[in-house]
Amino acid sequence: MHPPQRVAHQNELIRVFILLALFIFTNCSQTKHKEKEADIIDKKQYLPEKNEVDVIVLQKSVFKKEIVSNGKLVALQKNDLKFEVTETLEKIYVNNGDYVKKGQTLASLKAFTYQQAFTKAEINLKKTELEFQDKLIGRGYETFNEDSIPSKEYNMLAIRSGYKDALHELKTAQFNLKAVKLKAPFNGKVANIERKQYEQINAGEAVITLINDAIFEVEFYLIESEVGEIAINTKIQMQPFALNKSYEGRIVTINPLVEKDGTILVKAKVKNDGNLMEGMNVKIRIQKDIENQFVVPKDAVILRQNQEVLFTFKSGKTYWTYVQTTNENSSEYTVIPHPDKSSASLKPGDTIIVSGNLNLAHDTEVSIKSMLSN
Repeated sequence: MHPPQRVAHQNELIRVFILLALFIFTNCSQTKHKEKEADIIDKKQYLPEKNEVDVIVLQKSVFKKEIVSNGKLVALQKNDLKFEVTETLEKIYVNNGDYVKKGQTLASLKAFTYQQAFTKAEINLKKTELEFQDKLIGRGYETFNEDSIPSKEYNMLAIRSGYKDALHELKTAQFNLKAVKLKAPFNGKVANIERKQYEQINAGEAVITLINDAIFEVEFYLIESEVGEIAINTKIQMQPFALNKSYEGRIVTINPLVEKDGTILVKAKVKNDGNLMEGMNVKIRIQKDIENQFVVPKDAVILRQNQEVLFTFKSGKTYWTYVQTTNENSSEYTVIPHPDKSSASLKPGDTIIVSGNLNLAHDTEVSIKSMLSN
């Protein structure tokens, strides 16, 4: 190989080595950069985050204690209306759900038989009345006024003439004729119409139910320990399960008898706005104000080592204190420092954590997300 060719070959090898070195260096730099980025990402992922919590400032306030029960609506007036005579049903003038007034005719039976009996009784009375007058004249009486005739003699002649029997038969026929019409004994709503026109109706069979639903009684049961919290005229809140609406009522009776299951029957009156119905199932709430209590949301109280605790917030950290719950309603507890724990402490002005506390531990760093009103 000639010297110029050798030099050219060596230069070519040097360039290849330089390019290879540059490639390796660049590759290594990129790999290290990626590893550094991955390390930073991993550190960010495992960097502990500060818990955010909602808090309230603890103050003494009025606690609304709740007694809760389930009950049922019962109409103050509810009657199964019946005919007092037997005959074919001629007509029903109302439908289920109709509102009717006292004295309104609701249904009627065929009246022909009873009309005939009444007419016959009238004729018979007139005949016996003439016979009775003849007997009185025969005894020398010129007047037929009962007050002017000795009672004993008047009754004897009235019986012998058949006048007393005829008078009784007319009253019976008059009653039966009137009884073919079924009338409302009070204002209310019609229910349970099941009989059809031309059906045979026997005396004493229920034909129509009439419900006075202007005011309802709500019946519910309380346990013995709860009855001491109520009295006649205590206010109640009632909410039917079928309606998104509450009604106010007042207790009218407390039955002085404990049932076998340890409960006592209580009744309250509630006005109907037109939406309540006989037999509705309802929820009852009775509230009683208890003054000067530490009141916290139920979510603020959690269990640690099978003990009830609250977390307080001081200088960015959490501190738990043992408590006892003394009363509760649907959303709140009243609490006191646990009497058996010397370290337990609660005082007005303490900042109490009410959310985000499920995974907290004692002496954990947290930040306040929001301050809630208590």
